[in-house]
Amino acid sequence: MMQGSFSSELQSKNDSTYFDIRLHIVPIWQNRTDGIWMYVEQAVAKMQDKPYRQRVYKLTETGTGTFESAVFILKSPLRFAGKPELVEKLSPDSLTLKDGCSVILKKSAKKKFNGGTEGSKCPSDLKNASYASSEVFITPKMMVSWDRGFDKNGSQVWGAQKGGYRFIKKRKK
Repeated sequence: MMQGSFSSELQSKNDSTYFDIRLHIVPIWQNRTDGIWMYVEQAVAKMQDKPYRQRVYKLTETGTGTFESAVFILKSPLRFAGKPELVEKLSPDSLTLKDGCSVILKKSAKKKFNGGTEGSKCPSDLKNASYASSEVFITPKMMVSWDRGFDKNGSQVWGAQKGGYRFIKKRKK
């Protein structure tokens, strides 16, 4: 359900406080048996050649209906923009784990998962943040992602104010 191309265009048209963002998640290293690996790119729709977030996720089942999505950083990520086949040539040991930033997903209903990061364990220095949090809701047709940064006092310093970005999955042609 996480793999594919997603858009928040509809949300941005209905609420000017949200940007039109494109999210692309493609499988990589499909022969590995230690989890499901995915390359992730997030960019403003008009600047997809310059994504502001590029990550690798490793999805593993940690219990019945519970999954951990570990988050990894790429070195010099812009060289991979729009080119997941280049990431495919890397090995997992060339990535850096974002310790404390894993998203724990739990099955909440048939074909629905929700979850997030745990407390204030995910460090962030973006816009004077001390830590970041992510809340995620996934269905076969949509993904909602609410990423926010907080300062040492727990005040929000970046991210959407009203709720998560609603990414609608694009249909395959």
